[in-house]
Amino acid sequence: MKKREINIHILCWIIIIFLPIFFYGQDEGVMAYAERFLRSFGGPLSYVVVFYFNYLWLVPKHFFSVEKSGKRDFVLWNIPLIIIAIIINSIWWRLMLRFFPIPAQYHTNYWLAPYFFHATLMLVLITTLSIALRMMQRWQLMEQRRKEAEQLRIEAELSNLRHQLNPHFLLNTLNNIYSLIAIDSGKAQDAVQELSRLLRHMLYDDRNGTVPLYKEMEFIRDYISLMKIRLTDNVTVDTKLNISPQDATPIAPLIFISLIENAFKHGISPTEKSFISVEINNQNGVVSCRISNANFPKSSDDLGGSGIGLKQLDRRLKMLYPEKYSWTHGVSPDGTTYQSSITINT
Repeated sequence: MKKREINIHILCWIIIIFLPIFFYGQDEGVMAYAERFLRSFGGPLSYVVVFYFNYLWLVPKHFFSVEKSGKRDFVLWNIPLIIIAIIINSIWWRLMLRFFPIPAQYHTNYWLAPYFFHATLMLVLITTLSIALRMMQRWQLMEQRRKEAEQLRIEAELSNLRHQLNPHFLLNTLNNIYSLIAIDSGKAQDAVQELSRLLRHMLYDDRNGTVPLYKEMEFIRDYISLMKIRLTDNVTVDTKLNISPQDATPIAPLIFISLIENAFKHGISPTEKSFISVEINNQNGVVSCRISNANFPKSSDDLGGSGIGLKQLDRRLKMLYPEKYSWTHGVSPDGTTYQSSITINT
């Protein structure tokens, strides 16, 4: 048993054993108290024997047994156990009377039916108490294991989400570099170097589950710079990353990238004026990301608009920041602007 559990058991038995002393007569002296206590000590002694015989052996081995005969064996073991405990109490009483005699009129016959019934009832209650305590411990252990299993499931799912997110992000970036190669090979080489920094961030910086906020901002700056390579003059990109270069607030890696990626995917038109606005702030540990862009939704035939990134973001927020985040997103009433805002209490 754990140290804390042992201390609780000791305290409870001290209370049970010494509580009757407070109900002794006030006119009795110290020696009378001690003699009376020793004469009645057989009762608590029998309780201790029955309780721990059940608590440490019978309940775990038989009562919780998966075999059909488990509970039957539990009862069959307790019948002689209770009888033996009553006999121990009776023998103790008679033995103490030899050392500490009392007037005959105060003798208690420990073999009469009323006493036997009372003692049996108390010992049955003690046995029931041992079952209840073991069941409570078993429930606590099962609940602890359930929480551990749930935590492992969440960690595995988060790892799986990150592994899905990285190829999804990489695919879009490679498409951008592929388009750039035909236009400017020099810029394409620079883009490959930027991509290598991004991949290094995704592969190595997020192994602990979180990254410093300033590193995530460096990643987002590189990403936006990479995405801007193939943009035309009719697209305006406004970036406000109001994060200190020393801000080490822990944040989930790539938590905002799906929104930014979505803005570049749906906020750009080859013929019409477009805009993308990204603003990220940190005020007293509350990180906010606000993104707005022109709304040019893809058609249902466009395989690039599957929306997997936003679905993953939703799941990651629920698992990583339960009840610590808010996320509002949608198209403006006139249908021209898509806005998304995430607030995370880190």
